[in-house]
Amino acid sequence: MAQKTPLHQSHLQASAKMVDFAGWDMPIHYGSQLNEHKIVRSDAGMFDVSHMTVVDVAGSDAKSYLRYLLANDVDKLSIVGKALYSCMLNESGGIVDDLIVYWLSGDDYRVVINSATRDKDLDWLNQQASRFDALELTERDDVAMIAVQGPNAREKTLALFDPEQHSVILDLQRFAAVEVGDYFVARTGYTGEDGFELLMPNNMAALCWQTLLDAGVEPCGLGARDTLRLEAGMSLYGTDMDETTSPLISGLKWTLAMQDDHEFVGKQALVDEQSSGVKQRLVGLLLTDKGVLRNHLRVITDQGDGEITSGSYSPTLSRSIALARIPAGVSGEVEVEVRNKYLKAEIVKIPFVRQGKSCVTSGSMSNE
Repeated sequence: MAQKTPLHQSHLQASAKMVDFAGWDMPIHYGSQLNEHKIVRSDAGMFDVSHMTVVDVAGSDAKSYLRYLLANDVDKLSIVGKALYSCMLNESGGIVDDLIVYWLSGDDYRVVINSATRDKDLDWLNQQASRFDALELTERDDVAMIAVQGPNAREKTLALFDPEQHSVILDLQRFAAVEVGDYFVARTGYTGEDGFELLMPNNMAALCWQTLLDAGVEPCGLGARDTLRLEAGMSLYGTDMDETTSPLISGLKWTLAMQDDHEFVGKQALVDEQSSGVKQRLVGLLLTDKGVLRNHLRVITDQGDGEITSGSYSPTLSRSIALARIPAGVSGEVEVEVRNKYLKAEIVKIPFVRQGKSCVTSGSMSNE
């Protein structure tokens, strides 16, 4: 039987279409995925992301543990509340998962990882923890999580808080978090829009959801979340990256802290990969012919084949877009095989959309 979040009844009351997602009964949309996508780009929408896995890391070895576990470096977190995006790698340099880690204070950190990889990730976290003595990992099954995203998201989220708390919320910097009452408020997201990801005790989730509804925030499902993140050029684990792909061929070189004194799982494999020459890269594709780009379609280039990792129709651009892994030296135009037809597509810089505006420009380099 699929697991249910604390907001399951709220979804049913809103006539959501529910689907199984990684063992969770989750809303795919509330009537129109397209309208939900557009509301996030133009106003404010909210997503139930309580299926995500939250793990608190504490103890005097917490920082050393996270520096070893992650390919990015938590030593960069010099301000309490700051967040860091990172991958954790296996010994071969493949991506076990991507995650966000927050520095709460002192020796206390919070890690938010994907739901589809929960069991594998928890096993990996515990396996790596065996090297450290003064360390405590606590899975936070007692909290729910709601993402409020869009140009009006921050203002509408204020409805949850007393007036004297508003300045703390509005002053919060991007990619940082603060505890306000019973809420953990992070100015992060997965849509390319401004907004917050809110953690709260499970028993507060339904009231929080209703308060946001009353403030004019529209409920949105996983369908819109996927097209929004694709427009924003944000990779999805299990689709654009996995244990067989390194950050170097997944558009994530920018997340790597490769300095000499930072030793982490998988580092030597990445050093070896760089030394031998990185053979592939992740790029954005914009379809110039009529059609729709989908996952796993073959990309044909003058230097060999590649593959679309994520493809869909972009509601903001009214065009089909994709992320694709192709040979490293390819630039310009490529072809995509769609039902025995060869459609032209242009390599463009990632992201496709940022804060509701098109970012599409021709270019031979993807962001890394």
